[in-house]
Amino acid sequence: MNHSGMGGMGGMDGGMGGASCKISMLWNWYTIDACFLSSSWHVTTKATFAVSCIGVVLMVVCLEALRRAGVEFDKALSRQLLQRKQVLESDLPPEATTRQVVIRVTPLQQLARAVLHAVTFGLAYIIMLLAMYFNGYIILSIILGAGIGKFVCDWKFATFTLNADACDRASRTSSAQCPSTQTKLNALLQQDADAPGARSHTVCCE
Repeated sequence: MNHSGMGGMGGMDGGMGGASCKISMLWNWYTIDACFLSSSWHVTTKATFAVSCIGVVLMVVCLEALRRAGVEFDKALSRQLLQRKQVLESDLPPEATTRQVVIRVTPLQQLARAVLHAVTFGLAYIIMLLAMYFNGYIILSIILGAGIGKFVCDWKFATFTLNADACDRASRTSSAQCPSTQTKLNALLQQDADAPGARSHTVCCE
């Protein structure tokens, strides 16, 4: 189902030697003469189409980066709010009763959140419009960009505090034993030496 020179598209010929844009509402693999979003995005060569696919991949990667930036920015603001809460607690007199307060971010910080959200939303909407052209190469580029963006921009990690004491660390890296373990071993040896008729006994330990 091809539509060339569609009245609703307003100048889809693009002035490229009379070539018309190929637009389909069904799944297609158009390359040459494919158009996206406007008549100015008119693909006339395979190299131009390859650049378009790479651009779509980078666009989706940027979307994932913006999403991660929004999450990290909110985390940073949450830490600031927690610090402000701790400052307020430190200023309370000892006889103060428990009370509930609302701590908000500054107007500038809220504006930054709104701008970041608007840019992310706008870019996501453009990518959705690109997918609605049902071009297989463009859709595969979107999927590839989402995978690359997730891998690069959303690397999962967790921070833990390991509370191993110095004695345990030393026992794992050398033949030295912890005092508690050595004390137990000495007690076993002493019990064997004090036992009647026990001339020789081997105590094994791990």
